[in-house]
Parts: sequence; structure tokens; C-alpha cells
Amino acid sequence: MNHWQHPQYRRISMEQANEIARQRVPGEVVKSELEFDDGMLIYEVDIRTAEGHKYEVKLDAVTGEVLRVKLD
Repeated sequence: MNHWQHPQYRRISMEQANEIARQRVPGEVVKSELEFDDGMLIYEVDIRTAEGHKYEVKLDAVTGEVLRVKLD
């Protein structure tokens, strides 16, 4: 386990991150990862919509704030 994956370093769960991402982009979560990016602990959630589009949603792992939504 990497140090940033230790529970004391994160505030929201992966399930919470997935739900927040689905609220922003309705669809099916196909992948979720906890990453350390540019000094921040983030969740990266990939969602496929009913239309077949794939979106990448990045969230602050501490606050749950959506940082970016990108069409892949």
C-alpha cells in the first residue's frame, strides 16, 4: 500500500467518490482509482454514459470537490 492510500490520508471513500462522479455524469462507473497527482490526493473515476461516451471525472479525495470532467 502506498502511503497516500492509507485511510488517514483520505476523507471520502471510493464509493462516495463514485456517487459524486455519477451525480455529475450519469452512467456506469467502469473504473475508479486513488492517485497522488500534483501534490494532491485525488480520485479518478471513469464513467460510460448510456450513449456510450466515456468521461473521466477527477475529485479531491479529501473534500469530494469535482476538479475536472473530461470526455475521453
